Formats: sequence, structure tokens, C-alpha cells
Amino acid sequence: MFRFTRAQKVFDINGIKIGGQPGDNPPLLIASMFHNKDRILEDRKGRFDRQKAKELINKQEELSNSTGIPAMVAMVANTPEEAEVYIDFYLETTNMPFGIDMWVAEKRAQATEHIAKLGIQDKFLYNSITPWDKDIKGQINRLKDLGIKHVVVQAFDDKDQSPMGRVKSLDNILSQGADSFDTVIVDTSVMNLPATSFSLIANRLIKDKFGLPCGGAYSNGTHMWKASKDLWGPDGFKAMDAVAQGMASVLWSDFNFYGPIVTAPRIFPAVATAHILLSTIVYGETKHIPEKDNLPIRRFFPDFIEKLMAGEARK
Repeated sequence: MFRFTRAQKVFDINGIKIGGQPGDNPPLLIASMFHNKDRILEDRKGRFDRQKAKELINKQEELSNSTGIPAMVAMVANTPEEAEVYIDFYLETTNMPFGIDMWVAEKRAQATEHIAKLGIQDKFLYNSITPWDKDIKGQINRLKDLGIKHVVVQAFDDKDQSPMGRVKSLDNILSQGADSFDTVIVDTSVMNLPATSFSLIANRLIKDKFGLPCGGAYSNGTHMWKASKDLWGPDGFKAMDAVAQGMASVLWSDFNFYGPIVTAPRIFPAVATAHILLSTIVYGETKHIPEKDNLPIRRFFPDFIEKLMAGEARK
């Protein structure tokens, strides 16, 4: 169930390993900043609370270092000019990789030109090539000309919203040249909380067929369920959100777009806990735990692993 016969691809984004067999690498957690209703945002002209933004980024970096879960930020912008302000600020603040979240393909491309001018393609994740883009081949050629290395491909079919529909959508986009980048990771398009399961099943199908790293914006499912706050209050919502993020991390996810960066203090412990459990689930199938210091299970339970291996040796 958690071991693929197909070889699994592992990519490197600015030193972060993403992909592989389940349990081999902790999932990459990608936060959102400067989204609508972000409290640090003053307007859409590039004005924001810089001190608070810096504190949030530093807190995510601290949590990443303590848990072993790698991290980056996707910054939401409406215009290329706005994106440039956020990019320049981010580069002054941290060495973590980053992405820009812009819905309109042409504006995304213009913002990406700023990345190319700065020569920082190694730490930039292009988000994303989508099935709704009108000229996928043209977009890919433009990105290649700019030297873009790392891309997200979004898999979804409006006419077939099943897991297999996502597989067919991905196949179509890859056939147009999206498989030619150094890094290709697949967002299996979360639409709401219960349909998140379709994305998770699609993760498994895609890893089995293509060997590509998969994940999703699981916060789409949790944050869109606004009634949960009325049902259970803020603490209930936070619990629901953490459970969904953690469960998704077990079920064939190599990365999570986990939502607003302010939620990092609950999401990182949740995902680290989920990965610890995934490690022992995989051990049950393989009798192996990878020799990697950043794995949460090795970081927090080295004595348990030592006893586990000693018992296996005695057998």
C-alpha cells in the first residue's frame, strides 16, 4: 500500500529533497502570504507590515528546523509589480525557496521575468501550469526561455472530477512539454473537504503511473468549510485543519500547500506527527527506516528506532 514498484523521482529545490517512496523524505510545507484578508496586508500596491511578515517567516523557519519538515512560502499577488515587492522583501529575509501565486497566466509569466533577471531560478517554484491555461505549450516555451527549473503542474478535469480524471488531465499537460523541467511536482486540486479524498487517491495513482511527487492545497478543503467554526468554535476548526493536513501527509503527499503562514505553529507539529506514524507504517511493510537525520521519527524517537532495529537483528 505504501511501496511503489515504479521508481519514484526525487527532485532538489534549493537543497530540499521532494518526492520518493512514502516515508523517504518529509513533505514540503508551503505557506501562503499576502492572500486576501491577510492581516499583514495594507493594500495591493505592495504595502504591508514588514516587521510582522518577517516574524512570521522566521517562525516558519524555526519550526522547519525543529521538526525536520522543509518549508517555503507562496506569495499571492495580483500584479507583477506587486509580486516584485514581495520577492525582493523575501530574499532579504530568508534563504528558503519560494513561489508566486497568481491566477492569470500572463501576469504569472511577467512576474517570472523578474525572477530570471535576478538569476534566482534555483530557489523559485513556478505555481503553476494549469489545465485552464489557454496556451500551455506557449507558456512552457516562455518558462524554458527564462531558465525556470521547478514547476507545479495542476491536475484537474472539470468534466471528470474523479481521481482518474486528474490522471488524464496530467497526462495531457505532460504531453505538451511540461515534463521537460528539472522539477515537476503535481498538485491534484483539492476542491472541498470530502473531495480531498479524490486528490489523495489521485496522488497514489499518479505516483504509481509516473513516479512524480504529488500533493495539494489541503487548506482549500479545510478553510472553505466555514461552518466548522460555527459548529465547534476556533479550537474545533484548528483541530479539523490539523487532522486534515496530517492525514493528507500520510496518504501519498510529497508536499502540502497548507494555507496562511500564521497557522504554522499547529501545522508543523501535526505533519511531523503524521510523518512519524507514516515511518512506522512503512517499516511494517519494508522493515526499513531511511538513514536521514531530518526524518521526524529519527529526530524525536532515536531510542525507539534503536530498539526496533535491535529486535529485528535478533530475529
